[in-house]
Amino acid sequence: MKRFLLGVATLTGLFLASSQAWSADRLLNASYDVGRELFAQVNKAFISEHPGVAIDQSHAGTSAQARAIAEGLGADVVTFNQVLDIDFLVSKGLISADWQKDFPDNASPFYSLPSFLVRAGNPKNIKDWDDLVRDDVQVIFPNPKTSGNARYTYLAATAYAKEAFKGDDAKVKEFVTKLFNNVPIFDSGGRAATTTFVQREIGDVLITFESETRGVRREYGDDKFEQVTPSVSLLAEFPVAIVDTVADEHGTRDLAKTYLDFLYTPQGQDIAARNGLRARDAAVATKYKADFPDIRLLTVEDVFGGWAKIQAEHFAAGGLLDQTYGSR
Repeated sequence: MKRFLLGVATLTGLFLASSQAWSADRLLNASYDVGRELFAQVNKAFISEHPGVAIDQSHAGTSAQARAIAEGLGADVVTFNQVLDIDFLVSKGLISADWQKDFPDNASPFYSLPSFLVRAGNPKNIKDWDDLVRDDVQVIFPNPKTSGNARYTYLAATAYAKEAFKGDDAKVKEFVTKLFNNVPIFDSGGRAATTTFVQREIGDVLITFESETRGVRREYGDDKFEQVTPSVSLLAEFPVAIVDTVADEHGTRDLAKTYLDFLYTPQGQDIAARNGLRARDAAVATKYKADFPDIRLLTVEDVFGGWAKIQAEHFAAGGLLDQTYGSR
């Protein structure tokens, strides 16, 4: 139950923080939906090294978070799982256009990939993406309209189909549409989808970030769930940025920079790896190498031509995602 109860505590803390005066030693981090455990540990470690500092958290689907910030949520920093949601805030004048130059690795301190979680014994014998479109399989993942997690699932499935069908667009669209039609319920975010699969016991397979599949398996045990790594998946970067207008208004820019820099330190990288994220730091990555299966990872640049093209072709109003999502 810990993974689910933590979300309630986090939201309560956010409501309390919103009623308090901001100061240069207090930050609000708006983050992705399944990052609760990670940032609970990150914040504890950071505060232990910076006494007197307070870090408040907001967790939801990152597209929903970006809209909330545009509408006035006073987040000093964002730790998202999709570049497009930060670019949305750039378009609103809240984050500088060169934000990816502010931190190493294009401002992505760690990364993950869409992975599968199945029930013990893998009763439907799910091994790869093509198993997810069978008539006897129910698939759980959140709504790609509100969740960066789900958008990566959509893109990874599309990338797989592009290879499988040698770029035949009609067959790719048919494959992804069938996948969407096998989803009985679209939750708003990744953690809600996990709850649907784990607690409500709906579906045969959960698609979510590898970090979440590892966390659920670790908490509940291999006698309840198994992790399945597909033959190929998509590199999912976890970009971070200072929300310039908010940090300047709150006087928190220096603290915001120090906080995000902490994610790149050996300690921050170790916390990420222990929470199922793949570290950028070479020494930390080597330390945890045995915990992460080898997998061929595609990139949005190689498969789709970059995020700008994805936004125009897939996620814009009336784009390929709308056509797929609306067909279910």
